[in-house]
Amino acid sequence: MKQLTVELGERSYPIWIGPGVIEQLPRLLEEAGIDSGRKLFIVTDEHVAPLYLDQTKSQLQDAGYMVYHNVVEAGEKAKSLAVYERVMTEALEAGLDRKSAFLALGGGVVGDLAGFAAATYMRGVAFVQIPTTLLAHDSSVGGKVAVNHPLGKNIIGAFHQPRLVAYDTEFLKTLPPREVAAGFAEVIKHGLIWDETFVTWLEQNAEGLQRFEHDLLQEALLRACSVKVAVVSEDEKERGLRAILNLGHTFGHAFEALCGYETLNHGEAVSIGMVAAAMLAERLGIASGISARTRHILEKYRLPVMLPHAMNADEIIEAMRRDKKGEGGKLVFVLPTAIGKVEIRKDVAEEPVREVLRALQEGGES
Repeated sequence: MKQLTVELGERSYPIWIGPGVIEQLPRLLEEAGIDSGRKLFIVTDEHVAPLYLDQTKSQLQDAGYMVYHNVVEAGEKAKSLAVYERVMTEALEAGLDRKSAFLALGGGVVGDLAGFAAATYMRGVAFVQIPTTLLAHDSSVGGKVAVNHPLGKNIIGAFHQPRLVAYDTEFLKTLPPREVAAGFAEVIKHGLIWDETFVTWLEQNAEGLQRFEHDLLQEALLRACSVKVAVVSEDEKERGLRAILNLGHTFGHAFEALCGYETLNHGEAVSIGMVAAAMLAERLGIASGISARTRHILEKYRLPVMLPHAMNADEIIEAMRRDKKGEGGKLVFVLPTAIGKVEIRKDVAEEPVREVLRALQEGGES
C-alpha cells in the first residue's frame, strides 16, 4: 500500500491507499493515537453494511476495541439533521466519551455525516475515514464535514480533520457501474484544475481504469489525492487556493438540490457542472476551445454532460446564490482558463449563466 500525508502541523495525518488496507486497520488506529480499549462508533449505510461491517467490527474487536455501529439509509438523504440526531442519540446511548472515535465506513455521504457527528460530539472527538467508493477519494480528504438543509447542500457543517484515511481499493470492486462513473468525475476534476498531463493520462487509460486494472487504478487515486493533499496542506479552511477544488460544484450543487438529491448523484451533477463551467468561461472570454475536450473526457467515463430534464433557470440561479461559496448573494464560480488551470470569478453576470443553462438543457454547444 502507498502513503500520502496531509501536512497540517500537529493535525497532519496519513492517507493509506491500496489493496488490503482494511486488514491493517487496528495497527493504523494505534499509530494514529486511537488506542486499543477505546469505544469506536462505526457509521455506515445499508449498501455497505452487508459487505464490510461484520469484517471491520470483528477485526477491531479482536484487537481490543469496543465497537458500536449505526446503519443509515444509502444516498444523499442520509445527510439530514434527523439522521444526524439519531446517530448522536445512539452514540450517547453507547456511552462514547471524549477519547472515543467515529469511523466512517462508506462513501462521501457517510463520511460527511460521521465526520460532522465527530466534529460536534462533546465539541469534537477523533474520527477516521474508511472510504468504500471511488467518489470518496475526494470527500474523505480535507476535513470538510456537513449535513444538508432542504435549501442547500452542505450548509450545516464544519472543518474537522480525520486522524487517518484508510482507502482499501479492494472495496471498489463491489461498486455498481453508475457509482464507478460518478467517482471518476472527481478524479477528472483534479486533473482539470491542476495538471493537464494527468488529464491526458486519464484520456489514454480510460478503458483500463474502467476495468479497474489495479496498477492504473492505484496510480489514478494517488495522483488525484496528491492534488487534494497539496491544496489542503496549503489552504485548510478555503480562504484562497482551496476554493479551486469546487470546479463544477456551484452548478452541480444547485442541480442536485433541485433534483431532490435523487435524479442526479453528486458525481453526475459535478460532471454537468464542469461542462457548464467550461462553457461559461468561453462565453466570458477567459478561455477558448476547452468545453469540447471537457465534454469528451467525461463522456469517455460514461458521465452525463447535459441536464437530464428541464429545470427552471431562475430556481437554479437562486440555489447558486444560496451556495456557501457565494458572497453576499453574488454568483461565484471556479472557471477554467485552460485544461489544468482555473481561476475564481466573483460577481458573474446572470445572462451568460442563463445562456449556458439553456444550452445544457437543449444539448447545444457553448
